[in-house]
Amino acid sequence: MAHLILASSSPRRRELLQQLGLTFEVYSPDVDESVLDGEHIEDYVVRLARTKAQAVLAHSPNAIVIAADTSLAFAGKILGKAESKQHAFTMWSELSGHWHDVFTGVCVSNATHTLSTVVQTQVQLLLPAAEMEHYWATAEPIGKAGAYAIQGIAAQYIPQIRGSYSNVVGLPLYETAQLLQQLQATQ
Repeated sequence: MAHLILASSSPRRRELLQQLGLTFEVYSPDVDESVLDGEHIEDYVVRLARTKAQAVLAHSPNAIVIAADTSLAFAGKILGKAESKQHAFTMWSELSGHWHDVFTGVCVSNATHTLSTVVQTQVQLLLPAAEMEHYWATAEPIGKAGAYAIQGIAAQYIPQIRGSYSNVVGLPLYETAQLLQQLQATQ
């Protein structure tokens, strides 16, 4: 396989991609993650994944790049990373007791081909108000979509999911492997 780069500084994505037994570098591009007016979450996450991939290809044009973006949707709103403690508490209050959707846009790209997909997983979160302060104090919610980490302490607040677990962590492995195989078939 050609030189492989993961376009992410996320340690979770790095760990997930290592599960596929791949050798890769990490290069995290700086891209604007603002939501465009009227943009649907599926379009948003795939646009960001493609933008990240293209930014890395501009730096390393002979590489194969894997890029992803994960966000949550609830009640018609896109929920990204918490901007503050208060923002996290507001998100948790909205999400707790309800199902929400986690979307990840994945892009696998080289100099001549770009393949992408969006994966959706439903998650039920039950985070009692009395435990929010304690969870925030762990620092785990910082930098995470929806301000929680299913693979960490927050697992105790998630009774069910419907779909890909690795998608909720940040990189749907099955779909990523499929995109890599499809890209290799074009070479």
